[in-house]
Amino acid sequence: MADRLKILLASAEVVPFSKVGGLADVAGALPKALAELGLDVRVVTPNHMRQNKVSGLTPVGSFSTPMGEVNLRAASLNEHVPVYLVENSRYFDRPGIYSEDDDLERYLLFSRAVFEVPKSLGWQPDIYHCNDWHTAIVPLWLKALAKVDPFYARSASILTVHNLAYQGVYERERVLRAIREDVLAAPFSASNEHLANLMREGLRSADAITTVSKRYAQEIQTREYGEGLDYLMRERKDRLFGIINGLDYEELNPATDRHLVSNYDVSSIERKADNKAALQRRVGLPERPGVPVIGMVSRLADQKGLDILQSALHDLVTRSELQLVILGTGEQKYHDSLKDVPSRYPGKVAIVFAFDAALAQLIYAGSDMFIMPSRFEPCGLGQLMALRYGTIPVVRHTGGLVDTITDYNSNPQSGNGFAFTDYSPQALLNAVERAVTAYRSRDEWRKLIVRGMESDFSWDNSARQYEEMYRRIMTSVGA
Repeated sequence: MADRLKILLASAEVVPFSKVGGLADVAGALPKALAELGLDVRVVTPNHMRQNKVSGLTPVGSFSTPMGEVNLRAASLNEHVPVYLVENSRYFDRPGIYSEDDDLERYLLFSRAVFEVPKSLGWQPDIYHCNDWHTAIVPLWLKALAKVDPFYARSASILTVHNLAYQGVYERERVLRAIREDVLAAPFSASNEHLANLMREGLRSADAITTVSKRYAQEIQTREYGEGLDYLMRERKDRLFGIINGLDYEELNPATDRHLVSNYDVSSIERKADNKAALQRRVGLPERPGVPVIGMVSRLADQKGLDILQSALHDLVTRSELQLVILGTGEQKYHDSLKDVPSRYPGKVAIVFAFDAALAQLIYAGSDMFIMPSRFEPCGLGQLMALRYGTIPVVRHTGGLVDTITDYNSNPQSGNGFAFTDYSPQALLNAVERAVTAYRSRDEWRKLIVRGMESDFSWDNSARQYEEMYRRIMTSVGA
């Protein structure tokens, strides 16, 4: 193994080329941090042609697989990290990135292309770093290909689980029809199970498994959080690593963020108030500088705690003097049940059912508090972004929210937010009321803001942990 590790990171979405959620942020930021450490990192992702607003893609070539033809285009994350975009108009010229009827076929084709890209470049990765179910089959296929092609024999695989709830479960016969290649279909042909679970196959086959926080790595070994695969997580716990996600501090910076009406840093916190007023105007709430604004940017889903938030909502906005701003899209039941809330509480609640990156940044900067009442949260980037922008998180202690947020009332000297444990409307209410009480003490609140803004949740430390894990795995597999 050369001293300079070669990493191919494969992800279904990568900022700035495509984005649905936090996976894209991680896939766009981690490679840059790894390159800063001297690793040779390259990224491969589908060219979601209707989503991709990046111009100047360079044609690299094309190749054929039994699953379809692929054009390859090149771009970069920065001067150190090349990106290769897999293009197939049938599968990736769509309005959406996920939730298509043929997601299985689309991401099997992409996973197959993951192997052809480095071979076409004459560049042999030490590590194939895969992410979530969309590329979870890559570790299984890597072992199959290594038996017949020496190009793959010295490589290892890592599978990062960003959310175990999504596993890619399909009828086995459909998987076999889609693969159309004996050497890669063999593991499924040998099975007599009716359903194929791509995440499960990846977890079994990967040389290492990572999750996006230490607490989530522990939680997924339990029946409550293991999504039916807790037994497998326990079996492989010696190869299971929890590494917290970081933030791209260059990209996400209140001092330079172009979406803000007034940029600020820890020495000019007073300018944060300009963004609060702009946010209130933007969403139609009265400008009341002394009233705390609670922001929420979230997928509207049970996982994110929308059920307990909805149950607590009346007491939340009537028992305390505050304003609530929610931005997100998600499950139709929440669109239906929340759409009339602003009219029931005029001047107090604003809800925007949209994916709006500019408004999201204004919420991070203009809110006083940021709420995350999650049922489970593998890592969570919202609380990290809130801290970066001097907005105090109110969270349920689960997953990465345990690893990153310390409750202020329990630890006044080191607390950076307000946390509750019970998954209940009352526990959420109590945490918000504690935050509102602290807000009234302007000196203490300013200390909380400063503490959050001065904390370091950049990718630097996490990238070093990834490098250490890569080297351990390469040593253990004898490459």
